[in-house]
Amino acid sequence: MDRNIIHFDLDAFFVAVECKKEPKLRGRPLIVGGSSRRGVVAACSYEARHFGVHSAMPMYLALQLCPDATVISGDMEAYSVHSHLVTEIIADKAPLFEKASIDEFYIDASGMDKFFGAFKWAVALQKKIIRESELPISLGMSVNKLVSKVATGEFKPNAQKHIPSGTERNFLAPLSVEKIPMIGKQTASFLYDMGVRTVATLREMPVKFLISAFGKNGTSLWNKAHGIDESPVVPYTEQKSISTECTFEEDTIDVKRLKSILIAMLEKVAFQLREQKKLTSCVTVKIRYSNFDTETKQIHIPYTSSDHILLRTVQELFEKLYSRRMLIRLVGVRLSNLVQGNHQISLFDDTEEDINLYEAMDYIKHKHGVEKLIRAATLGVGRRVRMEMNMFKGKIGRL
Repeated sequence: MDRNIIHFDLDAFFVAVECKKEPKLRGRPLIVGGSSRRGVVAACSYEARHFGVHSAMPMYLALQLCPDATVISGDMEAYSVHSHLVTEIIADKAPLFEKASIDEFYIDASGMDKFFGAFKWAVALQKKIIRESELPISLGMSVNKLVSKVATGEFKPNAQKHIPSGTERNFLAPLSVEKIPMIGKQTASFLYDMGVRTVATLREMPVKFLISAFGKNGTSLWNKAHGIDESPVVPYTEQKSISTECTFEEDTIDVKRLKSILIAMLEKVAFQLREQKKLTSCVTVKIRYSNFDTETKQIHIPYTSSDHILLRTVQELFEKLYSRRMLIRLVGVRLSNLVQGNHQISLFDDTEEDINLYEAMDYIKHKHGVEKLIRAATLGVGRRVRMEMNMFKGKIGRL
């Protein structure tokens, strides 16, 4: 039996939320992002895209292309509320769905054609979402996640596209290789240099050649070019928090050492947050004294996944929390109130240089391990403390 995989994607989500809050913005060039000249574009309206503006573009360049655009700093709390609203609507109707990001969903509607048609059901759900959330949303449907996502992107906004089983290759063939998910600018540029510009041309490349050129990703490229994607729709579950703690072999009162460990702990959980493409708005620090008294202090902040913001927050919480000047046996950090959203779109006040730095750091950590890149502030903690820190690798759950 062919699968029926539906892809839903909210059209210009951040912009749509801002227009819902302020209807006068509808139909105008609108940019959501950092307000300073060195900021970056988090999202933009289709009217702004007409001038060549796109997400992750430096704000100064966006305003050169579209000087009449209205710039809004962004409201992650409002975006989170509306994302949860759409999630609840889908959860109430869908037999199995996956929330891929703050504004993107997959639904497995396999077998529904026996009753009243999967695509007809998807269109009805689309109308329900638009009616109840007052937000525009596009849908694409095919036998797999890859083709459904490409179909949605090709026919946005307000897309309603069904790619029937057996027509996947013909649909993908004339498209630019850049339209294939996971083919970034570097890979596309490399393919262009090889004379490969369309999916049809990429499909003609021998799989052995692609493996020699791209390593293990070569097989994935070959599969994508042929419209092959067996990845399942993963049932959606809400992760409540990411936390980690460290219990010392010997109780300590060395404040410098404690702060160094907290820095290292925060870096690990913040990296894990970005790896999962999530943002946090609540930070908690925990300490346990030698007499086993345990105290915690938390604070709510704007949604972020940035080390420098979270680090400053953790240090401030520790200063307020550690008041007894007693020996400490345990410290911990928790990030909660998690929402889907990638690192780039959350940094409304960060510069292009900040984003490039985080991307480079995360690339090194992902490729070589978190321990291979650490802050200078943690260098003096010593081998013994680093061994203690290894005890709390990747712990997820309640602090």
